[in-house]
Amino acid sequence: MARYQYQHFGYVPPPELSSRPAPSRYPVVIVGAGPIGLAMAIDLAVRGIGSVVLDDNDVVSVGSRAICWAKRTLEIFDRLGVGERIVAKGVTWKIGRVFHGDREIYKFDLLPEDGHKMPAFVNLQQYYVEQFLVERAREFPDLIDLRFKNRVSGVKHLKDLVTVSIETPDGPYQLTADYLLACDGAKSFVRTELGLEFAGKLFEERFLIADIELKADFPSERRFWFEPTFHAGQSALLHKQPDNIYRIDLQLGWNADPEVERQPESVRPRIERVLGRSDFELDWVSVYTFQCRRLERFVHDRVIFVGDSAHVISPFGARGGNGGIQDVDNLGWKLVAVLKGHAPEALLSSYDDERIRGADENIANSSRATNFMTPKSGMEKILRDEVLDLAGEMAFARKLVNSGRLSVPCSLAGLPLQTPSADAVLEPGSPCKDAPLRKDGEDVWLLNQLGDGFALLSFGSGPRIEVTDIAHVHVARPGEGELQDVTGHAFERYGDGMTYLIRPDQHVAAAFRIPDAAAICAARDRALARP
Repeated sequence: MARYQYQHFGYVPPPELSSRPAPSRYPVVIVGAGPIGLAMAIDLAVRGIGSVVLDDNDVVSVGSRAICWAKRTLEIFDRLGVGERIVAKGVTWKIGRVFHGDREIYKFDLLPEDGHKMPAFVNLQQYYVEQFLVERAREFPDLIDLRFKNRVSGVKHLKDLVTVSIETPDGPYQLTADYLLACDGAKSFVRTELGLEFAGKLFEERFLIADIELKADFPSERRFWFEPTFHAGQSALLHKQPDNIYRIDLQLGWNADPEVERQPESVRPRIERVLGRSDFELDWVSVYTFQCRRLERFVHDRVIFVGDSAHVISPFGARGGNGGIQDVDNLGWKLVAVLKGHAPEALLSSYDDERIRGADENIANSSRATNFMTPKSGMEKILRDEVLDLAGEMAFARKLVNSGRLSVPCSLAGLPLQTPSADAVLEPGSPCKDAPLRKDGEDVWLLNQLGDGFALLSFGSGPRIEVTDIAHVHVARPGEGELQDVTGHAFERYGDGMTYLIRPDQHVAAAFRIPDAAAICAARDRALARP
C-alpha cells in the first residue's frame, strides 16, 4: 500500500485582506491547526460557537508523531464525529508484552472486559488524525474558519479582549477576539510572546524514533524490551501502525549526537538488529529528549493554553496527545457556557483546577517511567533488574515495572464543580463508562445517548425526575423501557436505582439514590460555578 500522500490545504486570503465582510470581533481565535486546535474548533462548533483557526502551515504534520490514541480519547473523538473513522483506519490493540533481555517476563490486557464501543487503544498516525479533523471541521463552514498560511506574529491581551497580529502571503492584519486559545504546541509562540515561564525538568536521555515501512506479520500489540540483545544495555519499543508502518523507539543515551543518530547510515543498522532483516524502508526519523514541563496556570485572562502549549511530557505512556484531547474536552463546554451567558467567567478557573491535576498526574507517571528506564546509579540499576526478574514469576512485582504507564482519564473527584455523594456507584468526577444498549430494536451505546449538554442518567425503577433544560436518559431492564440494558453492563457499572447528573464532557457531576429537582438544580448550578 502506498505511503501517506501529503496534500496542501492551500492559502485563501482572509476577509480582512479582501472584499469579503468580516466581523469586528470574533468569539474565539485558535492558534494551531494540529489535533488539539482542530478538535477544539469542532467541540465549540457542535455546541454552536464559531472560531477562527490560524496556522502557519498548510499541510498535516510530517511524520507519524503521536500514534497511540487511548479509549477515553476515542470516546471524545466519537462525540466530535470522527471516532468511528479513526477506529476503522487504525490498528486496534489492548495487549502489551514486556521483555527483559530476550525473555518475555509478562503481558497485560488493558481492557479485559467487553461491553465498550471504543477499544483500549488505536494506533493511527497523527497525519491521518489531522486529516480527518480538517475534513470534519469543513462540515461547519459557518462556524469554523480555517486559515492556513496565517502566522501569528503578536498577541496583546487585556482583561476583556485579545488582539492578534497575523502575517500572510498578502501582508499583515489583525483580529480581535473575546478569547484566544493557544494550541500551538510545545514551542508555543503565544506562550513565549506573553513571557510565561515553562517550568519543569529536562532528563539527560535521548531516544530515537524510527517509522519504517515493512511487510510483516507482527501482532497488533505493544512490545517493550529492557536491555535486549539487539540493543544492549538500553530499552526498545515496537508498535504497529496502518499501511505497513511500524514505530520503533530506541534508547540512545545522553551522549548520543542527535544529528549523527538521525542519519540513515546510523539508523538502518540499528533497525536491522531489531528486526533481524533489512527489507524495510525508512519513513520518518526523529531524535528527542525526555522532558516534563508545564505552565503554573493555563488560564491567563482571555488567553487559555491547551495541549502541549500548556504542558509537555516524555512520550512513553502516550499521555501527551491524549492529555491534550482531554484538555479540549474539559474546556470546550465551559467556554461555551460562558460565551452564551449560562455561567460566570469564574467557571473557566476550574479548567486550571481540573486539567492541572491531569497534567501533574501525567508528569508524575512520565517521570517515574523515565527514572525506571534510565537508572541513575549502579544501585538503582540493581534494584530495577531485581524487580524485572521478580516480575517474571510474581504478579505483585509487575506493578513496580514501569515502561510507561499508559494513558487513562483523570478523575476530577473532590474538585469544586462536583457534588459529593456517599451513595454513588460511579463517583462524582469520574468519566462516564460506556455500555451496550438496545433502542427500538437497534444496538446503541450509552455514551452516544448523552448529547452535548447536561444530562440526567437514571437506571431501573428509581423515580423519574424532569428538570427544565436537562435531558433525561433512562436505562431500563430488558422489555421495560425505550433504552434497555440487555447485557447487564450498564446496571453493573452505574447501579440499579441510581440517578446521575452528567456534565457536558461526560463526567459525573453528582449522584443520587433518591433524587429531587431542587438537589439536581443545585448540583447543576455548582457544576457551572454559579454563585
